[in-house]
Amino acid sequence: MLHESFVKLFWLHFRSIPEAAAWFHVSPVTVKRWLSGWMDVNPMAEKLLIIRARGYLPDDTRWRGFRVDEDYAVIVTPTGRRFSPKELDSWAERVDEYHALKRMYELDYVPVRSNVVTPLPFRGGRRVKAVQSDTVTKAKKKEYRRIQAKRNKQAP
Repeated sequence: MLHESFVKLFWLHFRSIPEAAAWFHVSPVTVKRWLSGWMDVNPMAEKLLIIRARGYLPDDTRWRGFRVDEDYAVIVTPTGRRFSPKELDSWAERVDEYHALKRMYELDYVPVRSNVVTPLPFRGGRRVKAVQSDTVTKAKKKEYRRIQAKRNKQAP
């Protein structure tokens, strides 16, 4: 990162040098040296600043647009929706409860599945070659059931 870029990004995310020094775990004199250009910025400090600027989320296409609001301790979606840690923690239970109630009362229970294909995650210098969890499409399930029914009819 260029010195000028570091300085601009620094002042976008910190109000004062002591605040930044506390965040980077260095002394205020070190931060002043980085900002003046007298000393090269520590590469780890550059990375930490970039992480803070991006909102702490991984550099993965699936997280594009999401960010962490440090002041309110929430995750902000690209559409502006805010999720607190407690809300995210209980989300899986809410979905399971919803589907259980739909099944229990037979209210047109059709589990919703998206056909959106997300790119495979980046893993240590290479892309994953195959999907880790294999999902079976509805058409394949129907074909499998049809073959099973045919075999059951042929068996005495």
